[in-house]
Amino acid sequence: MSGQHQTINPATGEVIQTYEMMSDDKVRSLLAATHDAFQEWKKTDLDERGKILRAIAKQLRENKSSLVSLMTTEMGKPISQGGDEVELCAAICEYTADNADEMLADEERPLDGGRALVSYQPIGVILGIQPWNFPLYQVVRYSIANIMAGNTVLLKHAANVWGSALALEKIYRDAGLPENVFTVLLADHDQINELIEHKHVRGVTLTGSPRAGATVAAKAGECLKKTVLELGSNDAYLVLEDADIEKAVNTCVQARMYNNGETCVAAKRFIVVDSVYEQFRDSFVAQMSQVKYGDPTDQNTTLGPIARGDLRDTLHDLVSKSIEKGAKCLTGGKVPDGPGYYYPATVLEDLKPGMPAYDEELFGPVASLIRVKNEAEAIEVANDSRYGLGGGIFSKDEDRAITIARDLFDTGMVNINGYRLAQPQLPFGGVKDSGYGREHGGFGIKEFVNVKSVMIVDQ
Repeated sequence: MSGQHQTINPATGEVIQTYEMMSDDKVRSLLAATHDAFQEWKKTDLDERGKILRAIAKQLRENKSSLVSLMTTEMGKPISQGGDEVELCAAICEYTADNADEMLADEERPLDGGRALVSYQPIGVILGIQPWNFPLYQVVRYSIANIMAGNTVLLKHAANVWGSALALEKIYRDAGLPENVFTVLLADHDQINELIEHKHVRGVTLTGSPRAGATVAAKAGECLKKTVLELGSNDAYLVLEDADIEKAVNTCVQARMYNNGETCVAAKRFIVVDSVYEQFRDSFVAQMSQVKYGDPTDQNTTLGPIARGDLRDTLHDLVSKSIEKGAKCLTGGKVPDGPGYYYPATVLEDLKPGMPAYDEELFGPVASLIRVKNEAEAIEVANDSRYGLGGGIFSKDEDRAITIARDLFDTGMVNINGYRLAQPQLPFGGVKDSGYGREHGGFGIKEFVNVKSVMIVDQ
């Protein structure tokens, strides 16, 4: 396979860059080189790997301005938000370097008539298939853990952010990572399917849609290869009767709108008990109505364009179908005229099962309001989803909220009285159609290792 691919600025519709697609032979040769690099990289000690990770963190910060500008140009991220993504990437590198000794240390276990060790050993080439919404973080999240574990890494990034992929490859190399330990593939899906089948690819991780995850997992499963999947979600945020409504509204607007609403762990469904519903709704709609889309290169812009034209079309179609089925649009909901792939901040209410805004993930600045009688119904509705990535609870009774989060919320992550994105020290991942496996917090570094038992019998 060969040809050209163009990246498009979603704020203007103009071409950013034209890339030459890699031929099948080129892709195969890069896989072979990455496999060969593993034979040496796995021999490096953790201290050496850690030094390189810290150097990558330093390079990320030194190149922050250009990286932020590139993300804004390629996928429309408001330029005021890009710095946070770079800092998170640097923090992941440093956390991994600082804690790998403990995470990957041999463990002693009892053995009748001797002693035993459990050791965590690298397995080889790990293929990552990553999306565009956090062009740096999605790559750093899986690659840094695997590089630290001693694996080598291939990246198939979303085609609209290939500039970000190549920028990261250069940063890794400039920081001292040996050639072919991390390699970007400018390839299409058919070429990637061939790689999954290749004996030198030992594991596959994907962040994307449930459909993409199911396809990749099926292909990898045929080859008896492990996968980690971080897929979509329809995160529910519960506003209970004792919530601080002002704080809940302020937080929920931020949690829905951050990164143009194109975040897997964005707040999407707002489940509000009857006694405070109207108070929450009126304030929430007032704030959402004040969010204006605009030039993402302007520091004052908080809502940029949707990343691609087809994605905006899909988003608007789901909004329109929800309205046709009886949802009420309180603000937004119309595709604006003019260049770029903009979509306004939108709020829907009167949602019921069977409506896309109730059942599906709307990837963009669209909020779904759901009114419930009480706390018990709020929990029931929150869990009435095929997804299970994140969620949130607003209540002044912190102990009660913790109990709901720990025991009753069927998701991998829960926020209480606030909104936080991924944290280097905490596991990230979901359940149900949101995927399986975990990243961060010492969990991701062990997803693609050989957990090896060594039994030493007394002589």
